[in-house]
Amino acid sequence: MGKRISPRHGSLQYWPHKRAKRTYARVRSYADVKDTKILGFAGYKAGMTHVMFTDNSPNSLTKGQDIRCPVTVIECPPLKISSVRFYKRKTTNLVLLTEIMAENNDKELARKIRLPKKPAKKIEDVKDFDEIRLLVHTQPKLSGIGKKKPELFEVGIGGSKDEALAYAKEKLGKDISLEEVFTEGQLIDVHAITKGKGFQGAVKRFGVNIRSHKSEKTKRGVGSLGPWKAQAHIMWKVPAAGKHGFFTRTEYNKWLIKIGKEPKEINLEGGFLKYGLVKGDYILLRGSVPGPAKRLIRLNFPIRPNNRTPSQSPTMTYVSLKSQQGN
Repeated sequence: MGKRISPRHGSLQYWPHKRAKRTYARVRSYADVKDTKILGFAGYKAGMTHVMFTDNSPNSLTKGQDIRCPVTVIECPPLKISSVRFYKRKTTNLVLLTEIMAENNDKELARKIRLPKKPAKKIEDVKDFDEIRLLVHTQPKLSGIGKKKPELFEVGIGGSKDEALAYAKEKLGKDISLEEVFTEGQLIDVHAITKGKGFQGAVKRFGVNIRSHKSEKTKRGVGSLGPWKAQAHIMWKVPAAGKHGFFTRTEYNKWLIKIGKEPKEINLEGGFLKYGLVKGDYILLRGSVPGPAKRLIRLNFPIRPNNRTPSQSPTMTYVSLKSQQGN
């Protein structure tokens, strides 16, 4: 994610202000989890609806009452482990030592990378390493997204080094379901790529105030490009028109309200707009999530959790399945 700019820079917000390299986010750090499991998951954003649930927050003014809440539906088909990566730490960097591929990788993965005929090494042959990570890929054929090419990304493993090695050896080439990673009621961090807006002006791109109708030259622009004597060029801090959106963003501590296995419990009448029908496992997250429908959303354990959200999932009394086709 881009660096957060201090308030004195005004409307810049994040820098660098540039587009992401791909349609799903890269995660560089993971939470310290003692359980031996993968430290993240992923799913496809289907859309939004609203639910009614009994407020179980102990300090809430509406405790015990039914409240209405918008939720995001994310379809989460099982991930498959394609390889194990061994890293050696040198100063502050992790250097890749070797990578061991699974023997039974799906043929759909060949659409993404070139698969070897057989692994060159075994997991037991690797001795001197500092960290293990897994290379996993999605299985969109098991979802309602309607495509075949999977996404490939790396996830960490919790627990000690020996426990992570045993876990990687056991799970290599196998599927991992959502219930093996997350539980209902917990907090998770969401890593996603926002919607692309195309070429936009300074008002939409940086939030510049629209000037008076008596202003010279333009209303939807900055009043000054800065001093000319000292630097003899326009500074990078001056808001200007350019490409907007398609940024990597992280939203912390999203409340996982429900993990579901029955798509009929959440499918809207006529399906979700620009997505269709959910066909497999799904989750409900409180609030919104960046990105359009069908975009892959990375879900990780919270790196800085708070204590304000209840650790138990609420009791839902109503889920809106009203069609959105006419909206």
